[in-house]
Amino acid sequence: MNGQALSETALQAGLHDIRLPAQAPGGAEAELFAVIALAAFLALVIGSALRPILTLRQSKPNLSGQLDALEVLPEAEQRRSLLVLLKQHDPAYVESLRARLYRPDNAPDTAELRAALARHA
Repeated sequence: MNGQALSETALQAGLHDIRLPAQAPGGAEAELFAVIALAAFLALVIGSALRPILTLRQSKPNLSGQLDALEVLPEAEQRRSLLVLLKQHDPAYVESLRARLYRPDNAPDTAELRAALARHA
């Protein structure tokens, strides 16, 4: 530093063309890689900022609506679907039914399964 104050035009002229010297190692390739790295970083930052805004919020389907949709299915498919829903909402209850599930004469009926699910609705 020589102690002299820089004029505004001299400062702007000095900042206008900040580049690596032509004889610097890497040269144009280094500048290209620096530009690519900065662009990738900027894309990552912008993507991270926009992700919560652009992500669609999936509403959790309500249990009563799911139970109503099962009405049109045949009895066996209703039972299977009710067991899947019960496994999601009350896995302990499904564990208690496990011994009965594979016996055709003692399988739980759909009314019993609906009543168990109604406790969670």
